[in-house]
Amino acid sequence: MAPKAKTKKAGIETHIESWSDQYFLKTKAVVERFGDVDVTYAVFMRRPVIFAPRLMVTWLEDVAQARGFAIGITLNYDEGQWAGAGEPLAYIRGPLSKLVDLETLYLQKLGAACVAANNAFTMCVELPEAQFLAMDVRHCAGTEMAEMMAYAAAVGSDAAKRQVGAKGFLGNATGATAHYFGRDGGLGTMPHALIGYAGSTLKAAEMFVEAFPGEALTVLVDYYGQEITDALTVCRRFPEMASAGQLSFRLDTHGGRFVEGLGPQESYAVLERFAPVAVRRYRSDKELRFLTGTGVTAAAIFHFRERLDTAGFEAVKIVVSSGFDVAKCRVMADVGAPIDVVGTGSFLPENWTETYATADIVAYGDKPSVKVGREFLLKRE
Repeated sequence: MAPKAKTKKAGIETHIESWSDQYFLKTKAVVERFGDVDVTYAVFMRRPVIFAPRLMVTWLEDVAQARGFAIGITLNYDEGQWAGAGEPLAYIRGPLSKLVDLETLYLQKLGAACVAANNAFTMCVELPEAQFLAMDVRHCAGTEMAEMMAYAAAVGSDAAKRQVGAKGFLGNATGATAHYFGRDGGLGTMPHALIGYAGSTLKAAEMFVEAFPGEALTVLVDYYGQEITDALTVCRRFPEMASAGQLSFRLDTHGGRFVEGLGPQESYAVLERFAPVAVRRYRSDKELRFLTGTGVTAAAIFHFRERLDTAGFEAVKIVVSSGFDVAKCRVMADVGAPIDVVGTGSFLPENWTETYATADIVAYGDKPSVKVGREFLLKRE
């Protein structure tokens, strides 16, 4: 074995030994002492998901190559396919001594990705005419999770594109995982920090155009609480970009205040003009906050679009962010809010217990065997 291959194998083994559950490591030692046996594991989840197995499969194949054994992986669903709760998602076959200490690590790579893919899929289906930008990375617990979530968003997006013709995710914020979306780099133009540095929203836009000539520009407009005023000022400064559709504004107003020009009564009035039945159809406080409350609401988006159009800037796009999860996307779609792009990290799993994937051995050699209560795992074997 070449020195480089030896180093890689040693690294893999050290990682597995350090992070695998101890009872799996002890079982490995027992099996190596008393005799090996080929086994079949069934992997499943307790909630419906969009299947996103690639990271798990790639890792298992790398380990099998490093350990020098033949692994059998049967996927019962295609990547991006919906799978029901309790359905066997995959079967993994190989020597027990080579597989038993891998369970901890391969389950980590499956469960959260499947749930995030499901959430991303649902959001894209709810708002099929809007594009999405994955901005989740700052909310992830490290770079490994960030890669998992980017992959999941891409899987969910592709499924929504295939099934309902949704526009889906156009990309994500970081270069490391942009390849999942078919891009060479991450997307994004300016954070609030640049506007604070520049001293005005207009000045930040001017700095960006000078630093990145020819690039499309998305400007944050909530920093000074003057979403309408600052957006129109930037449009008038760059009318060619505005008319060419190269200028967008991102509404990221926090929940502590209304968008410029709105209050409770004004918000209701906006909805009466653009979605007259909206308020009467919703009754929960959460849904009503999505419609008429503070922050980035349906009323705020309609109001912003109206002011841009009235000033002659119909080609300017609206990017929205701040709490756009499945529920908020559903409400926005229902009332027809004029959204071009959604910047979101809210496809991340909210209830982490839903992400737990489980693996059980269902056969030792050719003999089916599974613990009582898990016989349903045998049905496709």
